[in-house]
This record gives sequence, C-alpha cells and structure tokens, in this order.
Amino acid sequence: MKDGGRKQGAMSPCAACKLLRRRCAEDCVFAPYFPADEPHKFASVHKVFGASNVNKMLQELPEYQRSDAVSSMVYEANARVRDPVYGCVGAISSLQQQVDVLQTQLALAQAEVVHMKLSQVSTSSEQLKAVPATSNSSSENLSPSSKLAKTLFAMDMVVDQPNMGVSLWSC
Repeated sequence: MKDGGRKQGAMSPCAACKLLRRRCAEDCVFAPYFPADEPHKFASVHKVFGASNVNKMLQELPEYQRSDAVSSMVYEANARVRDPVYGCVGAISSLQQQVDVLQTQLALAQAEVVHMKLSQVSTSSEQLKAVPATSNSSSENLSPSSKLAKTLFAMDMVVDQPNMGVSLWSC
C-alpha cells in the first residue's frame, strides 16, 4: 500500500492525470473535479487554458468555490472550442438577438390586440348611437362619447403590470 491509503491499481487516475500521463497523487487538485469517466471535460479545459493555469486557479480558490469554477471553465472551454473568437460572448450575443426579435414580435402582437379592442369599442359605440335610450338610469343617460370613454378606461389595455415602466427596447 502507498502512504496515502491507495492500493496499486485500486483507484484509476483522474482524467487530468491520465491525459497528462502522470501518477495521480492522493491530494491531486484535479481528481475531485475531473473524474476518470469524464475525460472530455479536462481535455477541452486543458486545450483552452492549459493544465498549469487550471492548477493555479484551483489552488488560489477556497475549496467550496472550486466546483463552480471548474463548471465555468468547462463551459467556457467548450464554447471556445466551438467558437474560438467569441466563445461564451458569441452565444450570449446570439441569445440577446433572439430576445430582441421576440420582444419586437410581442410588442407588435400587443399593439394588434389593442387595435382590435379599440375597433370593437368603436363598433359597439356606433351601435349605442343607433339605439334610443329607454330608461332613466344614471349610466344610461350618458352621452355615447362618455360611454365610449368609460368603456376605454374600463377595458384591459394589455399592459404587463409587473413590468410597467420597464422599456421593451432596453437591454
């Protein structure tokens, strides 16, 4: 037995040590984050950042932050492999463009709904003008224009209340 408690051949080296062709020590900084059954993770990180830089970054971080840092490095490395120039920024930019297009489509759809509601209100106000008033209740004594105004203010104008004041065009 080795002094670290590992038996010869009992534990396979982590993906980092396997790729770097070195013996995996008991206190290997890579072992908890790059298991032997996921060699692609370390391969892409090594290709983009280099093993010594990853080692330095991990050793400078407290242990509770290392897992998140490795996840971020793997994500960035995979993005850099796909898009060497922009990496994650290219993916973010593409998603932002999609958001902008969808916000434009949403604004157009909301405007169309408002237009349809206004045309329904104007149609109903024209019908009110044609029907003579038959009773003396206070709401029925209103002029057709005040009835139209009351209907306009009463109807839901398709405003997204939680986001009121937030521009659709801001980034």
